[in-house]
Amino acid sequence: MAIQSVGVIGAGQMGNGIAHVFALAGFDVLMTDISREALERAVGVVGKNLDRQVSRDKITAEARDAALRRISTTMQLADLGQCDLVIEAATERETVKHAIFEDLVPHLKPETILASNTSSISITRLASRTDRPGRFMGVHFMNPVPVMQLVELIRGIATDEPTYRALVEVVQRLGKTAASAEDFPAFIVNRILIPMINEAVYTLYEGVGSVKSIDESMKLGANHPMGPLELADFIGLDTCLAIMNVLHDGLADTKYRPCPLLVKYVEAGWLGRKTGRGFYDYSSPEPVPTR
Repeated sequence: MAIQSVGVIGAGQMGNGIAHVFALAGFDVLMTDISREALERAVGVVGKNLDRQVSRDKITAEARDAALRRISTTMQLADLGQCDLVIEAATERETVKHAIFEDLVPHLKPETILASNTSSISITRLASRTDRPGRFMGVHFMNPVPVMQLVELIRGIATDEPTYRALVEVVQRLGKTAASAEDFPAFIVNRILIPMINEAVYTLYEGVGSVKSIDESMKLGANHPMGPLELADFIGLDTCLAIMNVLHDGLADTKYRPCPLLVKYVEAGWLGRKTGRGFYDYSSPEPVPTR
């Protein structure tokens, strides 16, 4: 099917990034959230990010203006019912996603494709709670969405071939690269990345190195653009913990046990950049290690 209208559920960091790239690629975007303030903030963020692309000669001012005109917002989930493709980009909690799909499905037209931006949760399980498991897929964008080139495409056990082909084409229209992953916990990127971060937290927890020495070691010794603890703060420590729990529960292997220090930081509400404190304190102009 030809996909032109796209619904985006969730106006957070991932949701506004997804809206940005779809609108810039010529799709009509309808974004929804339970918070009017979140929707207004998201449109503002998209505008600023588009302005940045104009200032760097990545896009023209005309393309920016056209993209912004293609984005509209609503607080009514049912309004997304006529979209050709709906992408859920809500918080990484399975119960929340199930509730969203339960409320949304009665309003969808029969041919609409449903997708989740989940970074780790079973696509097969999410799809089974809808009326269209054949037209359901995982479409996992990387953060920040306008910058990162990769999109993981994850087929559930019931996903049909036309749905997969349609979303491969969508990713191509976005100017991004699709990587096909099987429906196993955390897929490809996070199956490799998040345990590395968890191991860095264990290295800190066991006193092998400080926050600074761990991050500098991986940046200068392994040529990583960002240290693992700095990256954890950027992703959100709650998200890192949620993915480790999915891996641990889904694969039943002790090597995926979340580090107790990661658990403590999340319990303390030290979730990284979004709360102003994680493995670094962001209250001053220059981030300061907290350990």
